[in-house]
Formats: sequence, structure tokens, C-alpha cells
Amino acid sequence: MNTSEHDHSKCVSEALGIAQHLCVVRGVQLTPIRHQVLELIWDSHKAVKAYDLLDRIKPLQHAAKPATIYRALDFLIEQGLIHRIESLNAFIGCSCSGHQHEQLLLICKLCNEVEELPATKVMAALSEEFSQAGFVAYSKAIEAQGICVKCRQFQGNPN
Repeated sequence: MNTSEHDHSKCVSEALGIAQHLCVVRGVQLTPIRHQVLELIWDSHKAVKAYDLLDRIKPLQHAAKPATIYRALDFLIEQGLIHRIESLNAFIGCSCSGHQHEQLLLICKLCNEVEELPATKVMAALSEEFSQAGFVAYSKAIEAQGICVKCRQFQGNPN
């Protein structure tokens, strides 16, 4: 992700607009707390932990408790609006919320940004491996940790 050309406010407004539309179409409610949690998650492309969300939402919702945040996160995951990054026990906004999909998540260990890629060839190969093993996968997500292009360039190492 090239942040020098990146208009992040566009990411946030598009994600919230898609979320509102999908919830109306699906007949589910994007309550104010769910909306706030989603907006806080989309505040950056960095993974955010549940308790960090709680700390950030407390000034807006004084009665918010951990269970409040976890219920909102469960709803957002169920609706495909966010992803849980298992290796970090954190959450990131989904850039492909409009449809069910598999994901390849590239996690930068220096800046903590997470990029979501479709990686269709990788996922097709993985599906083939599952098929040969007789395994039925309900969801597929691959998390890769490393150093993003931006951080490598900043360090003066483009490779």
C-alpha cells in the first residue's frame, strides 16, 4: 500500500457505506456501538486489539464494557465486515466486505499495517491440497508476517 498516494478517509467512508448497505440488505442492525467499533477499526490499516478499542470507545460510550466490544466484534465478523487476525489476537477492516472470500493477510512487523490480498492462485492451490486430503475447509485465511514495501524502502532496502 503506497501511503503517499493513499486517501484513508476514502477507505473509511467506503467501508462504512458498504457496511450500512449490507446490513440493510441483510435485515440486520448496524447499531451505533457496532458502527463506532467498525469506524475505530477502520481508523487505520493497522490491526487493533479489543481492549484498545474499549479504551478508545470509552470517551464516546461511558457504559461500554469488554462484553460490549466483543459482541460488536462478533457481529462485524459474522457480517464479513472485519477479519480477526489470529496470530495477533487483533482485528482489521475487510476490504472485500461485499462477498464471501478467502484472504491472504500480509502483516508488517515494523509498522503493523495489514494488507488483504485475494491471492487466487495461492487459494486455488490450497483448495487442491485440501481436496486431495479429503478435507473440507469452511474458511481459509493465511497470515504472513514480514516487512512491507514502505518499511523496506524507508530502511533503504527495496528487496
